[in-house]
Amino acid sequence: MEIKARQNNGIIILDLTGRIDVDAANLVEVVGQCLRDGYNDILCNLEDVDFIDYMGTSVIVIAYKEVMNNQGRMKFCNVPVHIRNILCIAGMDRAMEIYPDEELALNSFKEDKIIEDIQKMQLRRRFKRLPIDIKVELRAKYGRNPVALKLDLLNLSAIGAFIFGCNKFKFGDEVILKMRLPPKREPLELAAKVVWIPDKQVQPHAYPGVGIEFINISPSLQQKLIDFIERNISFISTD
Repeated sequence: MEIKARQNNGIIILDLTGRIDVDAANLVEVVGQCLRDGYNDILCNLEDVDFIDYMGTSVIVIAYKEVMNNQGRMKFCNVPVHIRNILCIAGMDRAMEIYPDEELALNSFKEDKIIEDIQKMQLRRRFKRLPIDIKVELRAKYGRNPVALKLDLLNLSAIGAFIFGCNKFKFGDEVILKMRLPPKREPLELAAKVVWIPDKQVQPHAYPGVGIEFINISPSLQQKLIDFIERNISFISTD
């Protein structure tokens, strides 16, 4: 199977040609490389696929799961009728999004982003933010022997935090935050992603710093943060 990749507004489009069978493992390799390069939205164009068998459907499932495991999105378009029938028999059409043409598929990614932003805004409004000033450690999640930076955590919620004193990270970087919340000083470690970087000219009071959003946080750990914030936020004057 031949695969050609192109990009459209941050979405990788993979044009597949030929047979998706036992020899189509290159799809998994190409998808994996896209994810490593930071592209989590992938659209597979099956217009020129003329054959798929059981092993081919397994290849698609493996690639699809890899994208899902990396919090990405993988969709399909221009699927020939005979190929779609096989996907339906395998039950794959119920789990995967299939669109009749490329334009509709690309628009669906935009719609997903709008819905995601609305949900995040609603989520942020559900959780209180606590102004705080404690020392924390922040390091890159990936890389050999990443150095832990000692920084100031100035704002904390159950879904994220603002950390002052660092300009070493860029938007989208995954990091590990280590902190000890008073008074028990129990060590906490959270995985997070950089979602905001203040502009030096527009927000000089917040520069240098990073806004992070916690990822894959366990319900028990999130509840600890909520309890800590609720206990301490009552001490803040609302005048």
